[in-house]
Amino acid sequence: MDKIWLILQREYLTRVRKKSFLIMSLLAPLLLAGTTIGIAKLSGSSDTDVVAVFDQSGQRLLQQLAGTEDVRFVPAAGSSLAEATEAFKKAKPKQNALLYFPPSFTMDDTKGIQLLADGNVSLKRQSTIRKAVNKAVGELKMSRSGLNQTTIDNLQANVELDAVDLTQVGGRKNNVGATTGAAYILSILVYMFIFIYGVQVMRGVSEEKSSRIMEVMLSSVKPFQLMMGKILGIAAVVFTQFALWIVLSWGLTTLAAPLLTDSIRKSPPAAAAAGIQEATAAQEKAPATADATLAPTPASAAASSPWSFLDGLPVGSIIGGFLFFFLGGYLLYSSMFAAIGAAVDDQTDAQQFMFPVTIPLILSYIVSINVVINGDPNGPLAFWLSMIPFTSPIAMVMRLPFGVPIWQILLSAVLLVGGFMFTTWVASRIYRVGVLMYGKKVNYRELSRWMFYKG
Repeated sequence: MDKIWLILQREYLTRVRKKSFLIMSLLAPLLLAGTTIGIAKLSGSSDTDVVAVFDQSGQRLLQQLAGTEDVRFVPAAGSSLAEATEAFKKAKPKQNALLYFPPSFTMDDTKGIQLLADGNVSLKRQSTIRKAVNKAVGELKMSRSGLNQTTIDNLQANVELDAVDLTQVGGRKNNVGATTGAAYILSILVYMFIFIYGVQVMRGVSEEKSSRIMEVMLSSVKPFQLMMGKILGIAAVVFTQFALWIVLSWGLTTLAAPLLTDSIRKSPPAAAAAGIQEATAAQEKAPATADATLAPTPASAAASSPWSFLDGLPVGSIIGGFLFFFLGGYLLYSSMFAAIGAAVDDQTDAQQFMFPVTIPLILSYIVSINVVINGDPNGPLAFWLSMIPFTSPIAMVMRLPFGVPIWQILLSAVLLVGGFMFTTWVASRIYRVGVLMYGKKVNYRELSRWMFYKG
């Protein structure tokens, strides 16, 4: 055990002291936060599209086309399509598109509408304009039928459903967005780190074997001790990086949320400002009463905790289950990666052995998305995926936010430990022969022989 501990320390300190580790551990949360905020700013600050409308149908569609925050409709210049097109090209400020309604356009025959623009029209812009046209034509049809949009809206119902999990104590309200997002993020983390750090184990073993350092090390330690020391040392590196990311992400989120809230409160968007003004005017007109209940202001609503989206999720079981199944999955796969690194002499030969090892990892992620997130997280296929040791690290972690019975978690954990012990035994049998085997092309038949060598 002392020798395993010494190898673990060496692997851990060698990697933690690298500048690349420090840079990635410290800057990754900053880069992620900056990228997220930048994308939100850019997507939120996009200008409103200006669409010129040239209507030859005689239906007065421009009056019906309602502008939104995304698009604004203006009349096109000219008395013909050619003149309107030339005016569109020369318009200052520049217009984004020209919407043309032909003379053949009627309420019963809506074909022939054209959307002209300089270059390709983005899918989002086409969708926005199409929705506006559909709404305008629909309102015209309703008005000619003696109906109006207000009557239609009053006849429609907008029902909201609150999903409650009765298996939880007192019943737990399901937040679909938070549950699905947590399942995606946790499964991606498990998949990414198992693959990245498992390959690091394989490359480390292969490099030491190629440089003949392995021969010197094996004079003092057993092959199994060397393999376990490398695997556990890199596992400690992973958890160190996780801890740094969690602390930095929590700190950045806690500090950045009030700053973003202040900026939004100081400079609200035009639509939000208009809404606030209307609400203020309505409150001023409303009669004052002594027992009036004050509605929450936008500032107070925004001042809620940035971690409020976790409310209702089984955070304790998610964190505990994630750490256990991530560690178990890493140990299971990294032992096989270590055996591959010991069996080959270069990275090119490693590809043929990596493929069958990574297939369960890749398939478990792809299948679990369709079965757990988009299907039934408590169905039979999801259950068996979370029980098989090669797929349970991803499938069970993906199921945790949806709520999993404790007996299933314990059974899956026991099977994962058993799978890890079996793969470690197989990997150690291959490892002890492979680390001293040089200059020989290895195949699967040769690997099966190594498993039963004595000594």
